[in-house]
Amino acid sequence: SYDVIVIGAGSVGVPVALSLAEMGVKTLVVDKNPSPGQGENKKAIGGIRATHSDPGKILTCLMSLEVFSTWEKKHGDSIEWLKGGYVFPVYRESEEKALKSILPIQRKYGLHIDFVSPEKIQEVVPGINMGGLRGGTFSPDDGSASPLRAVNAFYRKAGSLGAVFRFKEEVEQIVVREGKVHGVKARNGTYSAPVVVDAAGPFSKTVCETAGVHIPVTPDSHEAAITEPVKTFFTAMVVDLRPGPDSKNYYFYQNSLGQIVFCITPEPLIVGSDRRETSLFLTQVGARMVRLLPRLKNLRVRRMWRGLYPMTPDGSPLVGWNTQVQGLLHATGMCGQGFMLGPGVGQVVARLITGKTTEHDRIILQGFDPYRKFGGQETLK
Repeated sequence: SYDVIVIGAGSVGVPVALSLAEMGVKTLVVDKNPSPGQGENKKAIGGIRATHSDPGKILTCLMSLEVFSTWEKKHGDSIEWLKGGYVFPVYRESEEKALKSILPIQRKYGLHIDFVSPEKIQEVVPGINMGGLRGGTFSPDDGSASPLRAVNAFYRKAGSLGAVFRFKEEVEQIVVREGKVHGVKARNGTYSAPVVVDAAGPFSKTVCETAGVHIPVTPDSHEAAITEPVKTFFTAMVVDLRPGPDSKNYYFYQNSLGQIVFCITPEPLIVGSDRRETSLFLTQVGARMVRLLPRLKNLRVRRMWRGLYPMTPDGSPLVGWNTQVQGLLHATGMCGQGFMLGPGVGQVVARLITGKTTEHDRIILQGFDPYRKFGGQETLK
C-alpha cells in the first residue's frame, strides 16, 4: 500500500511524484506505457512560458521555469534548457491592443515583459518580415527544453527519493468504497492508497468514469514537425497570433541542436484521439512561416507527428479535489500546456495533499478549480 497513487507518468504525473517524494510521501505511479513520457509528453514541442494572461497559469509556470532553468546546475542532468524568451510579433492593431491590455496583470504577477519596437523584434528574430511590423511583446525569461530529457530527469530523481513506478500497468478501475478512494485495480494487480491523483491527460475522462465521476476533458489533436539542424540564428519561441486558412495561431523556435520545431492550432479543432499526421499540416503552416521569416524557406523537414491536447471548456487545467469521491484529486486538462505547467502543478498538488498550500497555491487552485463556472478562454491561450 502507498500514501498516494498517481495515474500517468507524463508531463504532470512525474513532477507530481517528484514533489511528493521530496516531501517524504510514499508514492506509486502507474502508467500503461513502457517508460516515462511515452504518452503525450514526447509529442510536446518543448516551449516553456510564464507569459500567460491568467494569474494561475502565470504563477504555476514561474515555479516551472525555476525548476527547468536550474535543473542542470542543481542535479547535473542536461535537459537542453535554453533561455530564449517568447516573442509575439504584431502586424495588426487588434493584436497590439490585446497584448498591451494584459501587460499590467502580467507584470503584477512578476513577469519581465515589454511591448518592444520593430527593431527589437528584428534583433531577437533576425530576418523577420518588417513589412507592417508594429512591434510586439518579448519576455526574455521564458525558454524551451527537451520534453523527454526533462521527464526522464524528473523520473530518475523521483525514483532516487523513493517514488515507485510501475510501467505497462494500465488502470482498469479506481477502487471506491462508500464514497472513498481505496486505490486502483490495474492489469497486473491491485494497489492500495487513500489518495489517487488523476494525471492521465487526454484519457482522464475514461479513467475517472471507472470511479463514477464525470470530468469535462476532451482530447483534440495538433500536429507538429521538426527540421534538419542548421546554425543557430534565433532562440526565441515566435508566436504569430494572426489566423490563417483553416488555422488559428502558429509558433516555432530553434532548439539547442539547431532544429526548427513548429506547431499550429487548427480551425476547426480536430476533436478525438486520432494521431495520424496529415499532408495538410505542412501546407498550412509552411507558407505562413516562410512569409513571416523568409530565411526558413530552404529548410528540410525531417519528421512530423500529431499529439493530443486534453481540453477543458475554457482552456484552463482542472486541479483540485473531487467532491463526489473522497481522496480523488484531479491534475489534468492542461490543454496542451502540460509540459510547461507540469513542475509547478506538481508542487501545488504535493502541498495540497500534505496540507501545506501557500497563498499563491490558493490563487492557482481557485482558477483551476474543477467545479468552477467555465467562461471564455484566456487571451493568450
